[in-house]
Amino acid sequence: MLKLQQLISRAQLMKEQKLRFTALDVFRGMTICFMIIVNSPGSGATPYWPLNHATWHGFTPTDLVFPSFLFAVGNALSFSERKFQYLSSKQVLLTIFKRAALIFLLGFLMYWFPFFKITEQHEIISFPLHETRVFGVLQRIALCYLFTALAVYYVRRKYLVWLAIALLLIYWVILLIFGTDAPYSLEGNAIFKLDLWLLGESHLYHSHGIIFDPEGLLSTIPAITNAIAGYLVGKYLQEKGGTVQSLGKLLIIGAIGVLIALVWNQVFPINKKIWSSSFALLTISLDLLILPLLVPISENDNGVPRKWTNFFIIFGKNPLFVYLLSEIVLISLFLIPLGGTSLFDYINIHLFQKLLPGPAGSLLFALCYMLFCWSVGWLLDRKKIYIKV
Repeated sequence: MLKLQQLISRAQLMKEQKLRFTALDVFRGMTICFMIIVNSPGSGATPYWPLNHATWHGFTPTDLVFPSFLFAVGNALSFSERKFQYLSSKQVLLTIFKRAALIFLLGFLMYWFPFFKITEQHEIISFPLHETRVFGVLQRIALCYLFTALAVYYVRRKYLVWLAIALLLIYWVILLIFGTDAPYSLEGNAIFKLDLWLLGESHLYHSHGIIFDPEGLLSTIPAITNAIAGYLVGKYLQEKGGTVQSLGKLLIIGAIGVLIALVWNQVFPINKKIWSSSFALLTISLDLLILPLLVPISENDNGVPRKWTNFFIIFGKNPLFVYLLSEIVLISLFLIPLGGTSLFDYINIHLFQKLLPGPAGSLLFALCYMLFCWSVGWLLDRKKIYIKV
């Protein structure tokens, strides 16, 4: 009798897992697509403004990409957490911590890759572990997934909104208390102080002579709210469906959230690098405006996905693998010397900048590179290979 109940439960779970929203799959694929584009601008010219991150305070369309991916992580969790009810508490915790640890490790190894360095004289030297960046994009995804999954398992859903609000306010207070007189500045924020104390300079992100990690430990606190919001929206759409009323509520909440974020910006600047609470609220609100617009155009009246959606769904079927591939190949292109420069620069200078000089050539390379990564995802999908982490 018990085995029969288990089989029925598993069959019910498999049936539930098929009930997915095309719009959510498209949204996740779009975040991977645009993440690759903004991470791989061609050299030889400054990219167009929308494809650059804000220097410090401020916001560009590119700044929305990573928060949207965390939002998509929460969306995915709203489907996968159904299996928790068929597992013991020990199995649930093991599943959550194992997945988070694996994603974190992949991110760490990606920044360590290829485990050696090449000098300007093209000499190969060691890349010691004590010089490797600890935090990063995948590491933040891992930590946000870990906290969100634990919250989903232990906290009743109606309290998750209050938990997210508390995280944003607590983070604001921490920056004010432990920062300097300029708590939101590059030099005076508490994020840098904590990372420096925990890890030291050699384990932080170095860019253009500046030492600061935009994916530091402390600034992960508000980023968790992006994943929580994604989870809540995923559950909401599963229960309410893509009706005009349900989508209208999301649009209204999103619009109100944007207004509150802009007001909050006056005292707590919108800033991706420190992931300010106003930035987290703004990006969540923008996703609440984007997703309802995708729902009616992703499927026809019979619920069949439209043909154009397949392009983005391909990215969403192997998201972490495609992202890792995009980063590893880029790193390799920068490492391979050719013509007195790297293979990456050589391709851009002698091909893409010749075809379209300036920012247009930079964008063309990014688009071609994105299509290369998509083609790998398409090939995996055609062979029914789905690499899950």
